[in-house]
Amino acid sequence: MDPRPGIIKERLKSIKQTIAVSGGKGGIGKSVTSTVLSLVLADAGYKTGLLDLDFCGASTQTILGAKNTFPKEENGAVPITINGVKFMSITCFTQETATPMRGTDITNAITELLAITLWGDLDFLVIDMPPGLGDTLLDTINLMKSNFLVMTTPSKTTVEIAKKHIEVLRQSNAQIIGVLENMSRGEPSASRELAEKFDIPFIGQINFDPKLEDAVGNAEKLLETRFAKEIKSRVAKTLKSL
Repeated sequence: MDPRPGIIKERLKSIKQTIAVSGGKGGIGKSVTSTVLSLVLADAGYKTGLLDLDFCGASTQTILGAKNTFPKEENGAVPITINGVKFMSITCFTQETATPMRGTDITNAITELLAITLWGDLDFLVIDMPPGLGDTLLDTINLMKSNFLVMTTPSKTTVEIAKKHIEVLRQSNAQIIGVLENMSRGEPSASRELAEKFDIPFIGQINFDPKLEDAVGNAEKLLETRFAKEIKSRVAKTLKSL
């Protein structure tokens, strides 16, 4: 019998809220939202962690400015800390090496990463989820009691995929915080209709910030962006009321 699920339960017992930023579609801003959200929460005084579970396309280390870092070993892996955020990713171990995975390899990697990571006491653990409805999503539901923030964009394709994503979450009895639309054009969109269809909160729209890219890799500059201010006023405010 694999002892790691029991170890994972012990590792996560002092985390008050786990927030999985998902949506099913790639390229909709899950990674930058996860990273900036964790920075905003830490800046507000909350004990915050950031976990990147997008093994095949990890990018939070680039956004956060956490390249070429390695966790300390103290009867487990101690996450590195950047601007008050405890950070863990498979890239902490693989660095710039590509790590293609599938099937049981993904499940094993997630289980191992969760089993070895020493988060300690956290108010929030933010998880950057990969695209798709496959192993990582199902493993996250099974191994962690997570609240899901479902992201969309004004794109009809993105909204349609988010619909399927919500259906899977509902079938798995996962908790859904609400729907957040990124890269908004400020117009009424199908994202609000999607939230209403499933009777879940519509958290709001995040406008496209043309200066966001220039801040990538610098945590302090990220906190100064309009994107961060909108995340703070919409998402962080919602999480505090959970």
